[in-house]
Amino acid sequence: MANALKIIKNGIIDENPTFVQVIGMCPTLAVTSSAINGIGMGLSTAAVLIFANLFISLLRKIIPDKVRIPCFIVVIAAFVTVIEFLLKAYLPALNASLGLYIPLIVVNCIILARAEAFAFKNGPFAAVCDGIGMGLGFTLALGVLGLVRELIGAGTLFDITVLPAAFPRTLLFVMAPGAFFTLGCLMAALNYFRNKKKA
Repeated sequence: MANALKIIKNGIIDENPTFVQVIGMCPTLAVTSSAINGIGMGLSTAAVLIFANLFISLLRKIIPDKVRIPCFIVVIAAFVTVIEFLLKAYLPALNASLGLYIPLIVVNCIILARAEAFAFKNGPFAAVCDGIGMGLGFTLALGVLGLVRELIGAGTLFDITVLPAAFPRTLLFVMAPGAFFTLGCLMAALNYFRNKKKA
């Protein structure tokens, strides 16, 4: 149990895919103009990551080494298709907001990296724990990024106005340059606190 918690903590804090490893930047920067979009994308990716890790781990002894990457992509694509159908059926507004980025989860380097580096080399339970940790880490990062951008750029949180009309809206934050700026500031703050903790 302690090892499982360590693997999960590793994905959320120590090797956070967004703030530490800086991978999966395409959806991170593109869909985090609001908190709902960021969390929706994070949870969709987390679900695919957990199930893909589980199945790749279960199949690791029968997947030939020479074709492991195409096999990973087939497994990942199957789960992405399921997630996309579920979003279309039950959350059509979120699906429309995320658009093309849901199908692009198939080639998200976070999922491929975890399949190659962890799931293919470890048992199913550890692989699921890794998927949970990395998925939660990615969701947390996208959620925080979306919250900051939506608050400063539109004065809202989860589409509810929280800042008075007198507060100036900085539309730059809900545009592409705002994503880079916000990500850079959050990464700098996180690194500052991590280094301060080590000192």
